[in-house]
Amino acid sequence: MGFGEVGEQLRRSTVQVRSADSRGQGIGSGVVWSSDGTIVTNAHVAAAGEFRVELWDGSSFPAKVAERDPVRDLAILKIRASGLPAATFRFSPMRAGEIVIAAGNPLGFTGALSTGVAHASGAIGGLGRGQWVQAAVRLAPGNSGGPLADASGAVVGINTMVVSGGLALAIPAVSVAEFIRNGCAPRLGVALRPVRLESNRFGLLIMEVETASAAERSSLFAGDILLGTKDAAFRDAGDLGDAIAAAGSGCLTLRFLRGDRARERRATVSFTEARRAAA
Repeated sequence: MGFGEVGEQLRRSTVQVRSADSRGQGIGSGVVWSSDGTIVTNAHVAAAGEFRVELWDGSSFPAKVAERDPVRDLAILKIRASGLPAATFRFSPMRAGEIVIAAGNPLGFTGALSTGVAHASGAIGGLGRGQWVQAAVRLAPGNSGGPLADASGAVVGINTMVVSGGLALAIPAVSVAEFIRNGCAPRLGVALRPVRLESNRFGLLIMEVETASAAERSSLFAGDILLGTKDAAFRDAGDLGDAIAAAGSGCLTLRFLRGDRARERRATVSFTEARRAAA
């Protein structure tokens, strides 16, 4: 298949996401995950309000946010349509040097394509332990939520952001598939800042607790300092994310300090209750 055919196939499975009351350019892009009207995009694209999805042929449908995970920056939109041209996804890692193609609707240009080269797949310093497809490809506002594909047109990730030096980051297709299968990852619902305590111990200072979050239900408060789980101390912020992921939809016991920090306390966080409340 030639580049023109690959590009046209990719355009057909790429959609434009608009605010329901918008008459101007869209706010982002999306990818047709399945022919029954399931669309994948970024959570920051489907952040709030009502939305419409415009297909490659110009037809437009009201869209409902079926699932949204701000931690992984992914969202699922549903439209009442069938027979859509679903994208083909690739779940194997990209190799450095492979050609990549980004499709989307940057700056109001519908169905724009840009090409580049894959750099790597893996974590990025300063962005936690999440995995990213990293590529030198030109992205602009409106590309967010759109596909990053290999030379055959198979989607390897969802375009999400550009970091210093113009490197584009995409959420890997394998992470998208896990989100589609299992929904939102468990969330504690806090804003944190790393701190150093006496004896050079590491802690995570809770700056803010979200209303109706798992943390609030467990009586954690702003000002508490998380030290670790009942089994291990935290060495960096990523350890908390790993502990939450390991807990899944169950419970997690956290050790923390409060007030004068004279004694260590414990709180058991139930993620099952948090998911029921969000449902």
